[in-house]
Amino acid sequence: SAQAESYWLGPREDGPGGGDLYIGGAEHAVLHLLYSRFWHKLMFDLGLVTSAEPFSKLFHQGILTSFAYQRPDTTLVPVDEVEEVGEDQWVESATGTPVQRVTAKMSKSLKNVVNPDDVVAEYGADTCRLYEMYLGPLEASKPWNPRDIIGVHRFLQRTWRLAVDEDTGSLQLADEMDETVEQALHRTILKVGEDIERLAFNTAIASLIEFTNTATSHGGLTREQLDRLARILSPFAPHIAEELWHKLGNETTVGDAPWPNHDADLIRDELIEMPVQIKGRIRSKVMVSADADEETLREAALADERISELLGDSEIRKVIVVPGRIINIIPG
Repeated sequence: SAQAESYWLGPREDGPGGGDLYIGGAEHAVLHLLYSRFWHKLMFDLGLVTSAEPFSKLFHQGILTSFAYQRPDTTLVPVDEVEEVGEDQWVESATGTPVQRVTAKMSKSLKNVVNPDDVVAEYGADTCRLYEMYLGPLEASKPWNPRDIIGVHRFLQRTWRLAVDEDTGSLQLADEMDETVEQALHRTILKVGEDIERLAFNTAIASLIEFTNTATSHGGLTREQLDRLARILSPFAPHIAEELWHKLGNETTVGDAPWPNHDADLIRDELIEMPVQIKGRIRSKVMVSADADEETLREAALADERISELLGDSEIRKVIVVPGRIINIIPG
């Protein structure tokens, strides 16, 4: 209907109209973007749609890379037909022929596609979602390494144990609020909310991991703190967040709950600005919590838009972190 078209695509006060966001890949610029834009402009010229452009914002995600295996004649062997027989040694399972491991774009033609169903079957859908978002900046190309999946899986386990007794399945919550945990939660609510708007999902998850570690070391969460944590965890791990939400006695879905507020006065003095160097030259500055650990500082620096742009696809040889002072990135 004209009403539906106006709601979804029509011009708005803050822009020309069209879909709010198109996330695609540069390698699909012709088949996806050019054709959809061509047809949309044709319909606009015919008066069938009211917005001149099909999308308000375009964002290109990076390419996933994965290990592929080559025979001596350079033909490829499917990854599930390769067996590791020693350190940096692989053979074709059926023939015993040695193969070489290479890193390449994940694609059907290279026979190195990782089936997400296998990850979901072993670790659950929430872990699969988290791992994909935690790999790195959304716009950067990223390697898929199955050995790293266990890290985010353990984070979800720690989050669950914050509030649930593993033997009985019942909630185990603190009676009194810990001030350190409360401050950390306000910082996390702010950081995660801002990172979602920037599509910086990897740093949002890093903040959630940092908060879980803080809450674990300070005696856990109160019922009200768990309520807020479930809300900000939901976009990344909806299944475990929904379970926690219903254990609190809620009958509606956590996805319909409003985003929790943060107290700016409570966290104002907890954030510091740290310069980020590349090869000894300051290239950017990042805002981080004053007590952030080295891994969090490293993730924040690498996720910075300016730093990500300067590094491009360069391999990171080393990241030197001097807490409270500076972060130095040394490309390979």
